[in-house]
Amino acid sequence: MAAAALWRLRRALTAAFSSAAAGPGPGPGRQEKLTVRRQADGVRNVILNNPSRRNALSLSMLQSLREDLLHDVKSKDLRVIIISAEGPVFCSGHDLKELSSEDDVKHHSQVFEMCAEVMTLIQKLPVPVIAKVNGLATAAGCQLVASCDIAVASEKSQFATPGVNIGLFCSTPAVALGRSLPRKVALEMLFTGEPLSAQEALMHGLVSKVVPEDKLEEETMKISHKICESSRSVLALGKATFYRQMAQDLDSAYRITTQVMVDNLTLRDGQEGIEAFIQKRKPVWSHSQDEKK
Repeated sequence: MAAAALWRLRRALTAAFSSAAAGPGPGPGRQEKLTVRRQADGVRNVILNNPSRRNALSLSMLQSLREDLLHDVKSKDLRVIIISAEGPVFCSGHDLKELSSEDDVKHHSQVFEMCAEVMTLIQKLPVPVIAKVNGLATAAGCQLVASCDIAVASEKSQFATPGVNIGLFCSTPAVALGRSLPRKVALEMLFTGEPLSAQEALMHGLVSKVVPEDKLEEETMKISHKICESSRSVLALGKATFYRQMAQDLDSAYRITTQVMVDNLTLRDGQEGIEAFIQKRKPVWSHSQDEKK
């Protein structure tokens, strides 16, 4: 029974990663957007919208995702971004049809360079980015989850880097995985292609929370709305500083963050928050980078 279940899982992983095996996309008269952007009450949901191709990160998909992430990104109305997906596969990674010998090296470079740009962009955005995962996330799809600031997954979700099994080692996904997981856990995933369950991903730090599938939307929105209660400008400063200091040695990290704490106090919202706490009232955020006069 266990062997049969494992065989079915491996078959599903292979199908998910090998996007070339997926069914055809929309017909000539049906040009659906590869990503869909919706926004309300400060929360933007960017939905990977190509389930027939298992939401593969083709060059076009990456360009569409980049566009939706950057749209009006400086607006004070944008407070948090959620990346989710249509269909049973969150994201299968790169579209292998684009990586065949039929395309030249220049095109291959474009795909990987655009992917790296999108992954690094997520951490450079001034608002938190949450991955809402409900299904398989493989290869560059797993990389996408690891690149987000927060990840909430359903209990049925699984995560894998099975490139080694088809002769294409997941070297670029390894960048994000190696910064999210303990080294030996990341390397076992990369060397074997075997998946992590949602609970294993939680235990090792790839995701922030695991919830029943019917609670996924509720939990993701709960986190999003909590983020929206804080000052956008303070969060932007904090997020940028977090990633900057993580790349430093301990002494340098403290030098950087000590100065940032001082800078934070000069912000209008930095002083508003302290005054509101002392006066026992709710803060009124400006969400501005302006300094307190």
